[in-house]
Amino acid sequence: MENMMYAEELVREFLVFRGFTNTLQSFEKELSTDIGKGFQVDKILDLIFSVYIPKFQAEKLVDLLSFFKQCFSSSETAHITVLLKLHVSILRYYIIYAIQSRRKDKVVEFFNAHGSNLLQNDQEWASWFGGPSSALLPSSLGFNCIIMLFLIFIWNLKIPAAIPYLKNPHLEPQFRMYFTKEWYNSLHLSDGDKFVSVELATPGKISSERLTVNHLKKDIKQLNLKLSELQALLEEKEAQLCHSRSNALLQEQVGIQATNSSSNFAAGHADQSINSPRVKLTMDLGEINRIQDQGGSIPAEAFYSSSRIDSHLGESERSHDLIASREADGEMHQDEDLPEVKVEFQETFLGHTSPISRCRFSVSGNNIASASVDGTVRIWTYDSSVSASRNATIYCGAEVLSLEWDCISDRLLLIGTADGGIKAWNVDAKRVVCDLNSNREFPSVLDIKCSPVEPIFVSASASRGHGTNYIDKLGFASLTVWNMRTWKAMTVLPLGKDPPAITSVCFNHNGKLLAAAATDGMIHMFDMSAGLQITGWPAHDSAISSVLFGSDETSIFSLGTDGKIFEWSLHNQGKVLWSRNCSRFCNLQNSFHYRHEMALDANGRRLLLTSNSVRAPIYQVRGCTTGMRTLPHSACITTVDWHPTLPIFLSGSADNSVRVTSVS
Repeated sequence: MENMMYAEELVREFLVFRGFTNTLQSFEKELSTDIGKGFQVDKILDLIFSVYIPKFQAEKLVDLLSFFKQCFSSSETAHITVLLKLHVSILRYYIIYAIQSRRKDKVVEFFNAHGSNLLQNDQEWASWFGGPSSALLPSSLGFNCIIMLFLIFIWNLKIPAAIPYLKNPHLEPQFRMYFTKEWYNSLHLSDGDKFVSVELATPGKISSERLTVNHLKKDIKQLNLKLSELQALLEEKEAQLCHSRSNALLQEQVGIQATNSSSNFAAGHADQSINSPRVKLTMDLGEINRIQDQGGSIPAEAFYSSSRIDSHLGESERSHDLIASREADGEMHQDEDLPEVKVEFQETFLGHTSPISRCRFSVSGNNIASASVDGTVRIWTYDSSVSASRNATIYCGAEVLSLEWDCISDRLLLIGTADGGIKAWNVDAKRVVCDLNSNREFPSVLDIKCSPVEPIFVSASASRGHGTNYIDKLGFASLTVWNMRTWKAMTVLPLGKDPPAITSVCFNHNGKLLAAAATDGMIHMFDMSAGLQITGWPAHDSAISSVLFGSDETSIFSLGTDGKIFEWSLHNQGKVLWSRNCSRFCNLQNSFHYRHEMALDANGRRLLLTSNSVRAPIYQVRGCTTGMRTLPHSACITTVDWHPTLPIFLSGSADNSVRVTSVS
């Protein structure tokens, strides 16, 4: 019974996968009326003797019998022998029934379709084709059976005629017993017994397959455990490596200090041995002034000695400053040593005439949407094998601040602008299907995110503030949930009175949670089913410019305007799982026209960031290596994104270009 239920689940899974919904409904209906809850021999016999044979459906009959043979492996010889006898008996009854029904044309049609296979697999069929053995038949079984029968009659050989051409086949000794009622009754009884053996064997095969699947699951579980152990060992080795690097850095600092000490000792020794020009200068300042007043000249050696000593002191101070800088932030030094990423191919799109503000892959990865600060959005593809039918240019009339593809249909592109507009562009129809206007008090649509499971999206808008850089220009926040069927606002998520601007939002994998990052350094978490905030915590001492969920949905990443990245645990709130300081690349003081953002690859292991430099860092999340850096643009990198499934990333730049880069 348990095996049958397991098999039924497999059938349901297949029907759902193929989209056979009508068949699935019929299947569920028959299951609900099934009383025996097992292998129904009577129904199989009724299908054969009441449907397939009376209606001369030979192809379906042969397919059904062949299906039963496929239920067994070659090692199950006993069951295969039983099924072969069953196969032969039912096909012979089909021929007898056709002759009794005076449908000899169906017999000829059957021989024409399956005669070669029958003769090849069983010599006992030879007499049914007009000969006692295959030696009397043409050597090639591929000849048309009708031609074979025609030749038999033309040649008038002394061979018994084939059964369709016998005048009274029921009187022929070799066929007489097949026309008796006793044979038909015994056939019914024996078929029932043989199908019972199939009933006993089939659940056994299902059971063995299920056992195999369970063994494979156990193997996978053990392999996952081993993988976890190896990852833990790798992290331990990485910690040891970091410790070794710290020791090496400390030794380097000690060496510099020792060098400075020896230099100071040498300078002091020189002062004591010659009574020092530096001391003499200090004591004779009055004399120097007197000489200058009289219009005389000061010996050059005095200035030379003084400048040499000051230069030495300056070098010492700079050495100490370098040590302090390294002590304050060792990772910044490591960023300078990031190796260049290994590129398989790179394509550059030059369709914009102003700096790029956003670029995004579609859900399928086939299309790319890129926007520039002049309000132009371009839809294009980098792969020549993909149709260019969706390529388009959209003029929005205002700076584009956010782009988002519909996660469900992959046909809609949502565009948020700096004048409070939200446009929905249908890439197949090539037109704007909806043009929304958010609240005038919150004109900047900073971010848009679509739910992965429901036809809704959330827009993060902000009022206008006062300041010079991107963050300081933002005022208060508004989070609105929109319905993508009615294109109307559903609700406004609560943020309290005069909340700081929300710069970035993201959904988790099932759309039940929404994370929102604010300019006061807070991360807010919302329950989308209730429309309420459930938790939040201070993540940064500065504003947050980007936030996204980790690939395993157990953590969340945040990027602050101070250049710090944190991976936060969702199981243990406030716990940092991984962090990096990328202030060398993400400097708020240089970000006057854009905010920094980050993107995770499909595996959730490589984190790509925007950059004030012409190169962008790609950090290895909790990996054995620090990371890499991209090939250079000719200006700063303003937006990035990863392909949804492949190791390919986008980088948009202030040099008006967008690059598609495939990495190894």
